[in-house]
Amino acid sequence: MEEDKFYHDPVLLKETVDGLNIIEGGVYVDVTFGGGGHSREILNRLGPNGKLFAFDQDEDALANAIEDERFQLINENFRYLKRYLKFYGITEVDGILADFGVSSHQFDEAERGFSIRFDAELDMRMDRRAQTSALDVVNTYAQADLERVLKEYGELRSARAMASELVKARQNNPIKTTEDLKIALKRFLPKNRENKILAQLFQAIRIEVNEEVEVLKAFLEQSPSLLKQGGRLSVISYHSLEDRLVKRFIREGKFDGVAEKDFYGNIDVPFKKVGGLIVPSAEEIKRNNRARSAKLRIAEKL
Repeated sequence: MEEDKFYHDPVLLKETVDGLNIIEGGVYVDVTFGGGGHSREILNRLGPNGKLFAFDQDEDALANAIEDERFQLINENFRYLKRYLKFYGITEVDGILADFGVSSHQFDEAERGFSIRFDAELDMRMDRRAQTSALDVVNTYAQADLERVLKEYGELRSARAMASELVKARQNNPIKTTEDLKIALKRFLPKNRENKILAQLFQAIRIEVNEEVEVLKAFLEQSPSLLKQGGRLSVISYHSLEDRLVKRFIREGKFDGVAEKDFYGNIDVPFKKVGGLIVPSAEEIKRNNRARSAKLRIAEKL
C-alpha cells in the first residue's frame, strides 16, 4: 500500500539512513516503524538478499505494512528486540534505526488522548493492550510520584504544586479527560505559555504511561550484543532526557558512572561515535514542525 501521508513525514530521513552505512545484503532493524518512511528508504538501498525487520507496538501501524519479501513487521514493543529477532533466527544485524518520536497519526487520532488539541479520554497508550493509561497515572499515583513524573519527564518548574493540585482536584471528581486535566491545572496555564506548558505536561504523562525511559534503556543495553562489529546504530531522540541517555551510552557503554577500563587502563566501550550531533535544517523544520526538537546520534559497534 501507499504510505499513509497522515502518519508522518519521517524526520531526518536521509541522514538517519545514511548513518546506517547500508550493505546491500545486510540485515537491518527499524524499531519504530510508524508510517514506514525510514523502512522504505532502507529497503530502497538494500539488495535482493537484504532483510529488514521492523517493530511497532501500535496496531494502527500494521495498516502501513510493506509488501516486500525482504520485510517483516513485528507488532511488539522493541524493548523485546532480541527475543523476537531470535524467533526469526536472527542473532546479529548490520544496523539498527530508532526514531523515538510520537507519530503525527497518534497525535491526530483524537481518541488516543495524546494531543492537547482535542478533548478526549485520558489514554496515551502506544500499545492499547497495555494495562496502565494516562487516566491511571493522573488519578491513582501518589503525590510524590506525580511530582517525579512532571519534574523528570516534563521538566516542569511547578511540578510539586501541580502534583498537589491534581491530588486535590481528583478528590472531588476523577480527572477523566484531557479537558478535565486542563481545568484542574488552569492556574498554571497563563495564556502566553499555555501550549508550551501543556505540551510538557502531556509529554511527561505519555513517557510514564509507555515506560519510555525504561524501554530506551532496555533497547540500548541489547544493541551492542546484537550488532555485528562495524554495525551501525542510528538514533533520533526528541527529549533532553532521552538524548542524554543515548549520548552517555554511546560514550560510556552505561547510563551511570564512567566507562569500564581493562587491566592496562584502556577504556572498554561497545561503540565509537560517528560524526557529531545532527539536527534538522531550518527548511525541514518549516516543512515538518515535529522535527524541531529532533537530535540524531550515530554510533558504530567496535
